[in-house]
Amino acid sequence: MPVAVQASDEAVTFRMVSTSGDASSPQGMSIQMWADRMSELSDGRMTGETFFQGELGGQQEVFDQMVRGNIDMVLELPQSSYDERVGVMSLPYLITDWDQAKTAYSPDGWMQQIVEPILEEVGVKFFGVYPDGFGGIATKGSYATNYEDAQALNLKVRAIPTFPNPQTLKAMGYQAVPIDWNEVYTSIQTGVVAGDAGNIIYWDYEYFGDQLDYYVHTRHNFSYSSLMMSLDSWNALDEEDQNIVASAAREVIDQRYESAQAFDAEWIQAAQDGGMEYIQPTDEELAGWAKIVHEQVWPEAEETFGSEIMDVVRSNVQVGG
Repeated sequence: MPVAVQASDEAVTFRMVSTSGDASSPQGMSIQMWADRMSELSDGRMTGETFFQGELGGQQEVFDQMVRGNIDMVLELPQSSYDERVGVMSLPYLITDWDQAKTAYSPDGWMQQIVEPILEEVGVKFFGVYPDGFGGIATKGSYATNYEDAQALNLKVRAIPTFPNPQTLKAMGYQAVPIDWNEVYTSIQTGVVAGDAGNIIYWDYEYFGDQLDYYVHTRHNFSYSSLMMSLDSWNALDEEDQNIVASAAREVIDQRYESAQAFDAEWIQAAQDGGMEYIQPTDEELAGWAKIVHEQVWPEAEETFGSEIMDVVRSNVQVGG
């Protein structure tokens, strides 16, 4: 069905959501920055009504509403419920340093070129990755720095509920329980899980710090959100307004790349000062985990994502053994 194009001289207000972060979190401030920059670039004609953590529902619910066009913009992890190929961005031990991340997710980067058309088929305009850093596993009571210890301790941790995150943790020796972000605190508090996996230390210390004792920097995933928009809402804009929305989104992403590393380092120190023990596995331990997940999870990913996508991944990633 054709979408009526919004003329660039008409006022428009977007419904914008940061699902995981509250208004004071980096994600919360960034969704507000996106709204503010669009307003500035349009001389106040384009405005954003911003919502934060849980106000309009959980991660999947908000993503669903964006696909349907009921929410215009979202800063969140793309959900793989409509197309599992979206999970290619979460392949374990895929990206191992910031330079690789910038290369993969630049506007003409190889990962950007994979994901953008996939999300467009779903009904989502993908502006790019909003990086957090390299994730870890935060637990209470005990911790592991290798497959054998994770298995022996029977550590049960929350997994981001999209493929291949639970599969990755299982390969690393953990019991993985897929849980939506808004339910993580209660799940840790009641003992459903002993911790959270896949996030940078900020999220685990700031949101669950009274429950967790250890943060092991496994670096098994590149932790990120994405700036996205309902494709219907995007198509309803004329070219001038599309350029304003995309330009403002790119400013948010670029600013985050400039600040993310320092932000992560600050929170590693803050968590330690607050009593959380920060553990850096040895290079040998990290290599052991990487070897296991490359052998177990990547072949499963090929069945899910297809050989065409995985051929592109392998041509751009050096997989050690």
